[in-house]
Amino acid sequence: MKIALGSVASFNYHLKDVDGNTIEKSEQPLEYLHGYNNIIPGLENALLNLQVGDAKSVTVQPEDGYGLLEEDLISNVPKSNFPPDAEIVAGMQFQTMTEEGPLVVTVVEVTDTEVIVDGNHPMAGQTLVFDIEITGVRQATEQELEHGHIHHGGHDH
Repeated sequence: MKIALGSVASFNYHLKDVDGNTIEKSEQPLEYLHGYNNIIPGLENALLNLQVGDAKSVTVQPEDGYGLLEEDLISNVPKSNFPPDAEIVAGMQFQTMTEEGPLVVTVVEVTDTEVIVDGNHPMAGQTLVFDIEITGVRQATEQELEHGHIHHGGHDH
């Protein structure tokens, strides 16, 4: 069976940057419902029509991955906006409310007076290279198609 709209596919991956540095490696196959935007578009499009045993290297440009780096999502927040006893360090993440809804921001830098936060996805602006191997393909259940994602056992909606 080939990966197609409405199929559930699983694959192992090794994610690298364009210089070949490992970003992430799967410890077990990642399973997703194809055609329902459950993985980044550039990777999902490249997996169409593959089948169990197929291996492929896929380069995903930022526009088809986690998006371009948006400078307006980087902000300087006065340190006084945080509790005085809070220990704020680079790498910490917070959820904040924006006009568009909740946004997770990452602390980039802390100065004596400001905290610089970035609301971009950590991989925004990066070209990503995935080495993948397809480990499974099956037809999705009616419930998975209805809900738009795979089910591992039962869960409530």
